[in-house]
Parts: sequence; C-alpha cells; structure tokens
Amino acid sequence: MSLIEILGAILSALAVWLTSRRSMICWPVSLAAAGLYCWVFLKARLYADAGLQIAFCLYVVYGWRHWHRMERPDGRIRVRRPTRRTLLNGLLCGAAGSAVWAFVLARFTNDPMPVTDATLTAYSILAQGWDTMRYRETWVLWIVVNSAYVALFISRGLYPTAVLYAGFVLLAANGYRLWKPAPSAAP
Repeated sequence: MSLIEILGAILSALAVWLTSRRSMICWPVSLAAAGLYCWVFLKARLYADAGLQIAFCLYVVYGWRHWHRMERPDGRIRVRRPTRRTLLNGLLCGAAGSAVWAFVLARFTNDPMPVTDATLTAYSILAQGWDTMRYRETWVLWIVVNSAYVALFISRGLYPTAVLYAGFVLLAANGYRLWKPAPSAAP
C-alpha cells in the first residue's frame, strides 16, 4: 500500500460517483486517477492494467469532449440506448481483444495472471467505451468486471484497490439506477 495507491483510490471513487451523477467534472478527476493508477499497476506488474490506464486517459479526453457536446441545459447528459447488435459486437470484440492481449502478456511479460489481466482489461475498455457513448449497459458490465477485479487485486496484495473496486460495484449499481434513458432516446 502506498500513498499514490490511496490517492488514486480516492480520486477513482470520486470520478465514478461523479460519472453516475452525469457531472462533467468526472472527466478531469478520472484523468488524474488514471495517471496515478498507471504507476500503481506498473509497480504490481499488472501490465495490461497499466496500459488500460493509458487507454482510459485517451477515453477521458474523448468522453469529455463528447459529453460536453451532449450536455443539456440542466448540466446533465442524455443517456442513450444501444442496439442489441451493438451490444453483441462489443462483447465479441472484448473476447477477441482478451485473447490477443492474453497471448501477448503470456509470451512477452512476467505478468502472473495474463488471462485474467487481459480479460478484465479488454472488457474494461469496452465498458469505458460504452460510458463515453452514454449507454446505460456500461454499468452492468462494470459490475461484472469490477467484481472480478476485487479478487485479482486481493491476490496481488493491493488491498486498498480491492476495497475501491468493491465500492465501484456499489457505485455501478447506483449508476445503473440513475441512468435511465429518455423514452425518445435513439441509439
């Protein structure tokens, strides 16, 4: 446990809470948290998760701009409904990305859990993409992914991060409750 990990955990929790509230300030807070966690995961030899933080930084920039264009006068963001095909294609891309990334990690790194690391990373990227597109289903995927992350982080001795991700599960359930698409929202 380090001060960087604790600060990253606090900022990450705040970012998810702000996202569930559809607040634009979630993006700069997310950027700071991702930067801190990139360092934490590199030190823990969770290379896919470190790379994921870099991907999150790119998503933050995109999401920040995208959400800003979709902001309503009350400051909230409209939630969208994806098609079933969009959801299925996303899940299949997550599986393919997981397989490729697991191969790379197993072959070229000393990652102690390459398949788990790769799978959770691939589906985290998908969930973040759905978040930037304002799909309510992002929260369901985050519940599944973050539940699995809790076990991974406990196994790596990252206890503050495991507690954070357990909290993320609760925040994701609340996000799902709060993100109700408008009846006329189109995909």
